[in-house]
Amino acid sequence: MEKILVTGAGGFIGSHLTEELVKTGYNVKALVRYNSGNRWGWLDTSEFKDDIEIITGDIRDYDSVRKAMEGCESVFHLAALIGIPYSYLSPLAYIKTNIEGTYNVLEAAKYLKINQVIITSTSETYGSAQYIPIDENHPLVGQSPYSATKIAADSLALSYFRSFDLPVKVVRPFNTYGPRQSARAIIPSTIIQILAGKKKIELGNLTPTRDFTFVKDTAKGFICIFNSDKLFGEVTNVGNSREISISDLIKLISELAGESEIVMKDERIRSEKSEVSRLLCDNKKLTRYTDWKPETKLRNGIIETIEFLRNNLDLYKSDIYNV
Repeated sequence: MEKILVTGAGGFIGSHLTEELVKTGYNVKALVRYNSGNRWGWLDTSEFKDDIEIITGDIRDYDSVRKAMEGCESVFHLAALIGIPYSYLSPLAYIKTNIEGTYNVLEAAKYLKINQVIITSTSETYGSAQYIPIDENHPLVGQSPYSATKIAADSLALSYFRSFDLPVKVVRPFNTYGPRQSARAIIPSTIIQILAGKKKIELGNLTPTRDFTFVKDTAKGFICIFNSDKLFGEVTNVGNSREISISDLIKLISELAGESEIVMKDERIRSEKSEVSRLLCDNKKLTRYTDWKPETKLRNGIIETIEFLRNNLDLYKSDIYNV
């Protein structure tokens, strides 16, 4: 079995991808961030944790990254700082994690002659849509420090393909949701407040549109891109190609989780120049070169997410705005 390293394996998408790789038959090594409690994030409760080699380290530290990568044929790089509001408060943390962390992965992969490097991007790199749907040729616009660091990381990765023939592929997911997502995101934030019994749900701008993809579909998209004999040195979108406004999304969540009054809070609203007003994925490249297709409808994915959060509500703090 090919041995694969997953960085950020204890996180939201990373844990689902790690489990999917195990189920597919790969030998998986998981890199999670070092901590004194030896916690493995969502892998702590994974039914597959005994089938995964879990190690701790820090993506910002070249030594730990290279050591983690030893003995592996390929690497999925998902470790990142992703909260957009927090990037306004601490841009340097994003530079060190997202840019320098990606450099560590690329440089170690080059040294170790890794067969394939999958770099995780984000649809935030596109900024607000200049045309719809957004394909991989859409201009990149850093509308937040977070998105700017991801643009830099993607460009660095592609430069390693052109400069050093490193077998790099860049996966660009649109808005992923589902069980285990942090409360900073709109779907879990809304559900958690409703399940906690809050009569007034605090939200930000309700007019933007997003293209939501269930996390298990996103994970399978990663694996389909990995298994393709094409797409090297390129960016590939992963998304449903379905658009919904935040307002309509909240109506759907309220229908499924419970009705509450919506209150717009200034602290949750991005500045006008930084707000991404519209995202809609063009996934033709992915469906052309792989057999991927989204399997989970938004309603069904929301129902599964509600059930997960209902059973794990004690892990979240409904009264705190998570930046």
